[in-house]
Amino acid sequence: MFSTKENLIAFYAMLISTVVFLFWGFDYINNNYTIFVLATAFGLFMAFNIGGNDVANSFGTSVGAKTLTIKQALIIAAVFEISGAMIAGGEVTKTIRKGIVNLEGMIFDPMLFVFVMMGALLAAGTWLLIATKRGLPVSTTHSIVGGIVGASLTLGAVVSTEGQSAMDMVQWSKISMIAASWVLSPLLGGLLSYAIYWYLKKNILDYNDVAEAKIEAAKLKIADLKTQLQVENLDEDTSIRLKNELHEQQDVTKKSNAFRAIRKHVPIATAFAAAIITGMMLFKGLKKLHFDLSTMDVVFILAAFTALAYGFSYAIVKVMRKDTPKKATIRVFSMLQIFTASAFAFSHGANDIANAIGPFAAIIDVLATGEINSKAPVPAIAMLTFGIALIVGLWFIGKEVIATVGGRLAEIFPVTGFAAELGASAVILGATKLGIPVSSTHILIGAVIGIGVLNKDANWSLMKPIAMAWVITLPAAGLMASAFFLILKVSFGY
Repeated sequence: MFSTKENLIAFYAMLISTVVFLFWGFDYINNNYTIFVLATAFGLFMAFNIGGNDVANSFGTSVGAKTLTIKQALIIAAVFEISGAMIAGGEVTKTIRKGIVNLEGMIFDPMLFVFVMMGALLAAGTWLLIATKRGLPVSTTHSIVGGIVGASLTLGAVVSTEGQSAMDMVQWSKISMIAASWVLSPLLGGLLSYAIYWYLKKNILDYNDVAEAKIEAAKLKIADLKTQLQVENLDEDTSIRLKNELHEQQDVTKKSNAFRAIRKHVPIATAFAAAIITGMMLFKGLKKLHFDLSTMDVVFILAAFTALAYGFSYAIVKVMRKDTPKKATIRVFSMLQIFTASAFAFSHGANDIANAIGPFAAIIDVLATGEINSKAPVPAIAMLTFGIALIVGLWFIGKEVIATVGGRLAEIFPVTGFAAELGASAVILGATKLGIPVSSTHILIGAVIGIGVLNKDANWSLMKPIAMAWVITLPAAGLMASAFFLILKVSFGY
């Protein structure tokens, strides 16, 4: 897929950033260097596999629709994922991911907490690698949650809990909500993408087909009329009638009516996309910047971007008259798809990199302070290093998941890719505002399947192993994390 030179560039980018980070870290923690090096390896391993699975998943529809080549997707992913991580990734992170485990009342050495997080990172990264190599898009959030739960339960079984059962440590209500999201996330994604694509298909694609059929029929009729007009000794009435018919058919081929659907409905679709993407940036992508916007501020921002998008898309459509309606539709939705994929990547970089950086930040905070704090600072150099690992993971192992999302589940082209990405973004935005724990991966897969249902080409035989992988993710990561925690505990004599 890539040349040896390109692979070496990616490898050296990862190597150099890691070495620089390690030298920084040796000065930051001042002790436990062996554990720090291992923790860094496990954290970067997790980030690498998030890139191979989650980021590949985000850009799969764009590559599958041939809107972007894999190399172009990599460049865009690198810019927006790292920008999201650096700009909006947050300066602090909760040390217990999603509040899924309660360690209050437990008496243990803080280094055991470090081993919990290290075990969780290694287990989640391993499970993601297994799934990625099989082309199965799974939830990185569920992977790290499963890892933390498994390692924490094992910790509770081997240390004093002051009468508290190890099982009581886990917030089982949140585990139940995660299980419910296995059904809720893809269902919501599928329903909304189905609705968006149905609107676009009915009002633009079907209209285009009819319009272009009329244009082709008119061209054939024009050729026939010109032949008839070349006949000698035509009477005047017949000649006038044929010339009038010729002018009527030439008017049809001017495509003024053919572009009516694009002029009317593309700006509406673009404005809706702008509203959803702007909302996702405000409430999810940039939420850690704490802008403290009032309701009216949000309304004005949404209105401004929506109006701008409407006017901009209308202007673009007007200059596409040289294309056929079908070609113009493909071109404009290709641009829109890049827009939605880029916003998706920025939001992902701002939020889901926490699945790797969160546990790692907790580790280095304990190594630096000797205490377990409720929140831990996230050094900018750590965010940058993990962001690079994310992109390198996409570079080396992302092609299988890209292939699954971009063509194996359903046929993807620019309009369907746009509908899937926009539907997924809208569901994520709604879930974020309502506080519903959904998986962006599950939503996007459901969105692609929703498109496939409408087009009657959904690959249900492939959906079965993907759904099974979703169910297995939590226990698989948990069991591996439990084993890794015990190995680390024994290896370091705790």
